[in-house]
Amino acid sequence: MNKPNIIWYCTDQQRWDTISALGNSQIRTPNLDKLIKRGVGFKNAYCQAPICTPSRGSMLTGKYPNSIPLHRNGNEFFPDGVPLVTKILEENDYDCGLVGKLHLSAAFKDEKRVDDGYRVFHWSHHPYPDFEENHSYDDWLRREKGIDPKELYEQSATFCGEGVPREFHQTRWCTEMAIRFIDEKRDRPWMLSLNPFDPHPPFDPPAEYLNKYNPEDLDEPLFQPSDIDHQELFRFIDQQTQVAVDPRGDASQATEQKPIDKSEASYTPPDAYNGREVKAAYYAMIELIDDEFGLLVEHLEKIGELENTIIIFHSDHGELLGDHGLIYKGARFYDGLVKVPLIISWMGKTVENVHSDALVELVDLAPTILDLAGIDIPYDMQGKSLKTLLTGNSDAQSHKPHVMCEYNDCLDLPDATHASMYYDGRYKLVVYANHDIGELYDHKYDKNEFKNLWISDEHQALKGQLLKKHFDAYLNTSTAGINRIAPY
Repeated sequence: MNKPNIIWYCTDQQRWDTISALGNSQIRTPNLDKLIKRGVGFKNAYCQAPICTPSRGSMLTGKYPNSIPLHRNGNEFFPDGVPLVTKILEENDYDCGLVGKLHLSAAFKDEKRVDDGYRVFHWSHHPYPDFEENHSYDDWLRREKGIDPKELYEQSATFCGEGVPREFHQTRWCTEMAIRFIDEKRDRPWMLSLNPFDPHPPFDPPAEYLNKYNPEDLDEPLFQPSDIDHQELFRFIDQQTQVAVDPRGDASQATEQKPIDKSEASYTPPDAYNGREVKAAYYAMIELIDDEFGLLVEHLEKIGELENTIIIFHSDHGELLGDHGLIYKGARFYDGLVKVPLIISWMGKTVENVHSDALVELVDLAPTILDLAGIDIPYDMQGKSLKTLLTGNSDAQSHKPHVMCEYNDCLDLPDATHASMYYDGRYKLVVYANHDIGELYDHKYDKNEFKNLWISDEHQALKGQLLKKHFDAYLNTSTAGINRIAPY
């Protein structure tokens, strides 16, 4: 059997509830909707960390962050001896390419590469022109578009508002580089990782997309006035939003301590904003992604490669987007941050138009890719392949009994928080190490996670049972270690 080509499209900081076909009637994603019709859309896919580097490390290795180990953004290096699935593919005759972000180690001025298996490496951590070298997107702007990147981004220096035109956008660059890679002459299968920076903050879509969304037509973020006091209990837990605010407010009320450039705005939120205005810009960014993704799929169809290509679309983690008075990310485990979109399609090989409620994790992607490509899965990969679910040989609504997510001093913030989440499809338990506070939500009655049952007297027995399950599940995320070859 000829091995399939693979497109692995991973956005940055995209929430699970941003796909029209999966229930959001306020956003337009026709191309992602079409992909679901050709495959499976997962409604309960969870990342292994609510932060970029540990999440991406997990999905690229098939191991939990605790097992790699890879906990932080800004690491000096990626651990030796932990093979990426892209390297395994390259060793099995795949021609591998990367376009966009990687973020397995610190991306300050540059990012150190590991033996990643990529022959083509068009690296662009984020689109802002503050890298000294090896920034392929900058090079494209200067050499092919005749544009000075600094001048381009100085014109759109805003936390939320109009960004650069589509023709010069990093997401557009991703599409162009992807098509060039796909069109190369070769006599072996290929695998392409696409990693645009959007819809990561700041929220700055091109004007033509921003104008498509009227904030007044959108729902408010998930918020109750009681969130302000409740989040005060978690003030010393690491979070890019230090103090919860009412997201129904006025952005003009923000203090003058605003980020001064695009790069800083990507991790430093304002202290006041209008949640529906932010959501409008965020949705516009995602619609741009959908359009560019659609061009890519159209090209595959045009050259006759669509039916021979596995397509995976997902994000590394979500975005709080004003829910509970919080924005951006950190040591939080609300669904808006830890649940992500996930769509997988291989025309003619996977089941079609399936909306799956199964609990799945991003750690499952690496073994799934190998399994679909007919490559042996290493003994120490911890994810569980989705192949039988995708091909209709197992129940599409069932995969795992629970999912795990962890935060271990991920960001350069004062508390150096360590926390982990256990979710079994109904109950979500969050434990914060060295803190008395915790969270327990019952999704059967409280899917939006407003009622914390952690200190509820009538739920203490349940909490004890879930703590035991949580402990067992967390122990199972530790590495298998060195392969056993003898009984003693």
